[in-house]
Amino acid sequence: MPDSPGTPPERVILKLGGSVITDKSADCAINRAGLETLATAIAGARHDGIVIIHGAGSCGHPEAKRYHLDKGASAGKTEGVYMTHRAVSGLNEAVVVALRSKGVAAIGVHPLHAAAADNGRLIGFEHRHLETMLALGMVPVIHGDVVMDLSRGACIVSGDQLVRYLAAALQISRVGLATDVPGVLDGGHVVPEITRQTMPTLHIGDSKHTDVTGGMRGKIDELLALADAGTESEIFHVSRVRDFLAGAATGGTRVRGK
Repeated sequence: MPDSPGTPPERVILKLGGSVITDKSADCAINRAGLETLATAIAGARHDGIVIIHGAGSCGHPEAKRYHLDKGASAGKTEGVYMTHRAVSGLNEAVVVALRSKGVAAIGVHPLHAAAADNGRLIGFEHRHLETMLALGMVPVIHGDVVMDLSRGACIVSGDQLVRYLAAALQISRVGLATDVPGVLDGGHVVPEITRQTMPTLHIGDSKHTDVTGGMRGKIDELLALADAGTESEIFHVSRVRDFLAGAATGGTRVRGK
């Protein structure tokens, strides 16, 4: 629903899946036509109080796998940190440029520069500068990235981990995940709602493309933890981005708490 006059806009996170901004069947093939459509939809809706987080898609996952970042990094073996960050940063720049071309005050924010992890999990993200950006009407655009890990040297922090962490840190009201499917599918049908109680009954397939961050099951695990903390989320088709930003129904899957 629109915000009342004189009240600050609600804050939302819009997560753009890597599959909708890249071609996952090729190494770092950016879907520029898809980005153009997305940027138009975002620019045509409200864009105050929005944080955009995007996945890496085919940019970053192949590099992370090639350099075995799942096992971390060690002295003298850090090339994978640079190569993976370079790939995802390039994709982030393409997203920012597309948004800015439509009048959205987007600016890229790189987790490598602001976050820390331990044993593969995000444990900190400096977010005070994000508060200032939002207050100035800017739209931070954050991405899945390689970050330094206290135990492993380095690890990949997915966009979904970032969603969970920043939703709490920034007091986000609503979270929406735009994907290349209309929601979470079970037997070809959209599951309207997922809770911890219903999750064990679902049959959810994993991505057939290279994904080092857990695919759909990893995504839902993060969102269930987010719901446990009090913030519900929706997974929907990318064509419904404008509906989500307007607070309208998306026809997707809602992930709820207990």
